[in-house]
Amino acid sequence: MLNRRHFIGTGIVAGTLLTAPSVWGQAKPKVVVIGGGAGGATAARYLAKDSGGAIEVTLVEANPIYTTCFFSNLYLGGFRDFESLQHNYDKLAVGGVTVINDTATGVDAAARTVTLAGGQVLPYDRLVLSPGIDFRDGSVPGWSLEQHAEIMPHAYKAGPQTQLLKKMVEEMPEGGVFAMIAPPNPYRCPPGPYERISMVAHVLKQKNPTAKILVADPKDKFSKQALFEEGWQKHYPGMVEWIGSEFGGGNVEVRPEAMEVVIDGEVTKVACCNVIPGQMAGKIAAIAGVTDDKGWAPVDPFSMKSKADPNIWVLGDASAQGDMPKSGFSANSQAKVAAMMIRGELTGSKTFPARYSNTCWSLLDTDDGVKIGASYEPTEEKIASVESFVSQTGEDAALRKATYEESLGWYAGITADMFG
Repeated sequence: MLNRRHFIGTGIVAGTLLTAPSVWGQAKPKVVVIGGGAGGATAARYLAKDSGGAIEVTLVEANPIYTTCFFSNLYLGGFRDFESLQHNYDKLAVGGVTVINDTATGVDAAARTVTLAGGQVLPYDRLVLSPGIDFRDGSVPGWSLEQHAEIMPHAYKAGPQTQLLKKMVEEMPEGGVFAMIAPPNPYRCPPGPYERISMVAHVLKQKNPTAKILVADPKDKFSKQALFEEGWQKHYPGMVEWIGSEFGGGNVEVRPEAMEVVIDGEVTKVACCNVIPGQMAGKIAAIAGVTDDKGWAPVDPFSMKSKADPNIWVLGDASAQGDMPKSGFSANSQAKVAAMMIRGELTGSKTFPARYSNTCWSLLDTDDGVKIGASYEPTEEKIASVESFVSQTGEDAALRKATYEESLGWYAGITADMFG
């Protein structure tokens, strides 16, 4: 029989086993997170918060101020100021995350260390990669990231490029042509380029109503196409011309010095050109050895763990996971699953079956918001969409305004969830 003294003693022993690292002075398990966006910041925050300090969490992010790519189109359209897109890591640090503003340049998977540009070497028990995207140089003939991003900006990593593109749009000569070279699949935030077209059109309608917009697209269709085309016809009639692959949209060359775009052999002089190149996982994922021949990082749908290395997780845009789009909402959702699974491995805490969700909102014009989204579950093959929704053409103005206002609430909520 267990008497009270025996019971208490057994409890103490059990407690000692569960908290052995702190009791015996052993080091806490270490998690290094690379990339401080919607995936990385969320993962770091939840690992520190939910482990109650049992895990040592380090976040490596080059920029002390993070500028969200999501909602940056609204800045281009004049619906937000630039500062509203910017966030710091102060609250993450207060919450127990060690934040290092540096660039990760190396990963030694065998030794389980990360090397930073400044020379620091960080050991890890688990590594989370959320580096976003890098561009495939050469994917748009005539355009080089190193040589031409200041002439024909991509503005697909938010920051100075976003500000540059806005300035160029606002300074276009009367009646000039704005051209966009849209990216091939897969790419960051599937509605993103077409919301950008809407926001550029919104500015030009006010400042330069005889200007034209030309979209050269290597795809034969795009996300929410019917909604965008309806919106362009309603708000900006005759301004936007979309050229899909069937009509030569994928046969494109740019001539930055001459400010010319060549679409299927036809040369057009442009006043402003937004080149969005083909994309791949941020290069640290390749350095870590977790990318495939397509440049993305395959992951286990049940956990977001890399299929190439059991100690590495890959989140957000960089991951190849199945049906989820490369959006901030997706990265945030995936980060919570990954944080739970990592915490379970390192501390023995309980885990639950993975569930994922996403919504992408787009603004067509003032108070005219639309959305698309889904809920997802893991299968053996991929993260699969199980239930989806999308705004409908012909919706009334009140519903569209409510959809836009919903997106504002989401932005406030997700940035609080990411940064504390």
